[in-house]
Amino acid sequence: MPQAVGAIETLGFPAVLAAADAMVKSAEVAIVYYGIAESGRLIVVVRGQVAEVQRAVESGIEAGNQTFGGEVITYFVIPNPPENIETVLPIHFTSKSEPFRIF
Repeated sequence: MPQAVGAIETLGFPAVLAAADAMVKSAEVAIVYYGIAESGRLIVVVRGQVAEVQRAVESGIEAGNQTFGGEVITYFVIPNPPENIETVLPIHFTSKSEPFRIF
């Protein structure tokens, strides 16, 4: 089953919270990473099937931009990332995110 990675970087916590909420409510995805990028920028990363991740990122962008004072800085979707990327970047399922794995 093809999997994808989708990430959204926002300016401010309210925007990333709204984006993450919209992402998991609009599509069958699981949050695998959340963290501080730099200088007030935060990032949330989801995994799931390609179509689901694309739908989740679109919803997250809309929600993040509609948040008062929030702004989506950048976003991306990587369909079918190679396995060696998972060993280097924090996009794999961890013991915390594994219970929420949908696929």
